[in-house]
Amino acid sequence: MKKILLMSILALSVMCTPQAREKDGWTKLFNGRNLKGWVKLNGNAEYRVENGEIVGISTPNTPNTFLATEKNYGDFILELEYKVEAGVNSGIQLRSHSKPEYKDGRVYGYQCEIDPAAFSGGIYDEMRSGWLYNLQNEPVAQKAFKLNEWNKLRVEAVGHSIRVWLNGVPTTDMIDDKDAEGFIALQVHEIGNDKSKIGKSIRWRNIRIKTENLEEELSAPITEISQQNHVANYLSEREAQAGWKLLWNGKDLSGWKSNYGNADFEKGWKVEDGTLVIKPKSGAGDIVTVDKYHDFELQVDFKLTPGANSGIKYFIGLNGSVGCEYQILDDEKHPDAKAGRDGNRRLASLYDIMPAQGWKYADKYGWNRARIVVKGNHVEHWINGHKLIEYDKGTKAWDEMIKQSKFAKVKNFAGGDGGHILLQDHNDQVSYRNLKIREL
Repeated sequence: MKKILLMSILALSVMCTPQAREKDGWTKLFNGRNLKGWVKLNGNAEYRVENGEIVGISTPNTPNTFLATEKNYGDFILELEYKVEAGVNSGIQLRSHSKPEYKDGRVYGYQCEIDPAAFSGGIYDEMRSGWLYNLQNEPVAQKAFKLNEWNKLRVEAVGHSIRVWLNGVPTTDMIDDKDAEGFIALQVHEIGNDKSKIGKSIRWRNIRIKTENLEEELSAPITEISQQNHVANYLSEREAQAGWKLLWNGKDLSGWKSNYGNADFEKGWKVEDGTLVIKPKSGAGDIVTVDKYHDFELQVDFKLTPGANSGIKYFIGLNGSVGCEYQILDDEKHPDAKAGRDGNRRLASLYDIMPAQGWKYADKYGWNRARIVVKGNHVEHWINGHKLIEYDKGTKAWDEMIKQSKFAKVKNFAGGDGGHILLQDHNDQVSYRNLKIREL
């Protein structure tokens, strides 16, 4: 009798643990009754359990607050449901960390966004590099969120791939190699002293995870939304299928040449740990692609140093180094930002022709992603997922802009059948990586 009673107690204790394993290999992260297995980090917002739900309460005058799993997770499939009131910002941390040596223990890492006013289901890099996958150009994904209703979230994090579905709709397809493992956490965002948000709630329930035999559970490849790849100098299978190619191999300067026939250009353009760095005052000069391109989509990651100036030029042909330029500039410290007209020499502008405010979306001295799309006479400039300017060559408006620029006397400016792509040496240190192109 005692043996039977002991076995019953042991069985009951297993069932009651916060991470009880189910028969199908899934594990409950929340036992529905208390917060065992979780720890609160950073702020003082309240978390409590009600009706089998974790409830986070917006609290004034406290920083972002996180309820984190005590255990770290690497590859996993995570499923949960959440419900949020209007005006509440929240998120779910994935593979995240809190370390004393990093910003005094502030939680950082991948966050699956929960925000009725923004991009729920996208990925934000909390306290590090900002948006990694927003939904700005994914209108169907933007409509997946349901305010004041239960939303079902599914995250598949395997290797460098993180994919997200919200209410069955794919919202993120991202590749990134910053973190291989870390904790999972539920966020209550800071509200300062905004009285309209005090006491508002975010609720989570049915939180479960699977960490083994994931192949049998993984969803089919996503095709409905774009993929964002943040692994430097690497083509994903999906990118290759879509026609993307590496414009720089990450190892040497194959496929590039000096624009001025400088035999020593490689002394200034150095390859360092998968990054192409132009050294200041090296005299290396501009470099251009060996090949020419007409209709294309170009993606380039760049990083500035204080006061630096450079540029990505395209349609380089008969006029030496003259062509359309995506301006790469430290707007705050380089004097060229105040030159030109209406800010048309600032970051991401069409140099001296069309102004842009790329600084609003840039990580000043971190890595940023430039994107240039050319299709026929139509051209677009993007930075970090935000479209800044677009224009059409050959129109009256285009001709008028050229007349008012420093290129007014240049014959056949940006004309001809395509041209080379150029990286500019402006005697400042600027780094490039992840150069990719897709011909359209």
